[in-house]
Amino acid sequence: MTSPKGKARLGRGLSALIEEHLDSSPEGTTTRSVPVRSIVPNPFQPRREFKPEELADLERSIAENGLLQPLVVRTAPGAKNKFELVAGERRLRSVSRLGWSEVSVIVRDVDDTTLLVLALVENIQRQNLSALEEARGYKTLSEDFGLSQEEIATAVGRSRPTVANMLRLLGLPASVRRLLEEGSLSAGHARALLAVGDPVRAGDLGRRAAKEGWSVREMETQVRLLEKGAVEETVGSLGGRRPRPDPVTDPVRHALEEALRGILGTRVLLRSGRSGSGRISIPFSDSEEFERIFELLAGDSPSKFID
Repeated sequence: MTSPKGKARLGRGLSALIEEHLDSSPEGTTTRSVPVRSIVPNPFQPRREFKPEELADLERSIAENGLLQPLVVRTAPGAKNKFELVAGERRLRSVSRLGWSEVSVIVRDVDDTTLLVLALVENIQRQNLSALEEARGYKTLSEDFGLSQEEIATAVGRSRPTVANMLRLLGLPASVRRLLEEGSLSAGHARALLAVGDPVRAGDLGRRAAKEGWSVREMETQVRLLEKGAVEETVGSLGGRRPRPDPVTDPVRHALEEALRGILGTRVLLRSGRSGSGRISIPFSDSEEFERIFELLAGDSPSKFID
């Protein structure tokens, strides 16, 4: 991996690569055929989910018309006769499913930073990335490669405030990020929830918005009401007042309690006894919330454990 200190700054070379190889193959570019099995996935691919119906449509198109645009690859570092994918993840998956033994590629010499940026730009142009996938890509560029928000914005064709706002989404409670990942909430809903400091209340609002189909404007209104102290109606509609936790004086336990609240999206209570004993209390307001919490803890739905 390219080290952050030794990385080259992004500039005209990257812009040329994006312009030449993501939209169309430039005239005069040499393509070659390589075995499909010799191509390994892009290790920095930001997209995690590929809808089967999308791949099915592309497969039908390739089966009927052939591969209209070659894949872009680079020589895999430290591997003989292997290539890493630079652009064309969906096309590679499709030709693999179609049983192709060889595929046309363009081989380019790109570094790790450019590899991630190209994957980001390809997905952004095709609107394939979820908000969190895009944010995680920006985080990698920032933390692993040392790019500033301004540099990221220039490289991917976004404004700096857009990049900053996307990165802020990663600070949302896990329960809200899950709703965003599932598509139950939009990025606009999630940005409104950034103003809610309490992760449990943020999770409550997020689930209520998803369940009742709130618009982004309605979410913003509810957040403002919460900020003004009008919490009774919001929390009451979700099952009444929640029990107050016992005060936790140990800063370590307090930090762990807050972490569990963020992950589970409910007011986890840590009660300490003598000799280090104690118990963890996880309240829930209804059966739907119980199933949600159970699935987070067990990794599967309750029905899987019932004969």
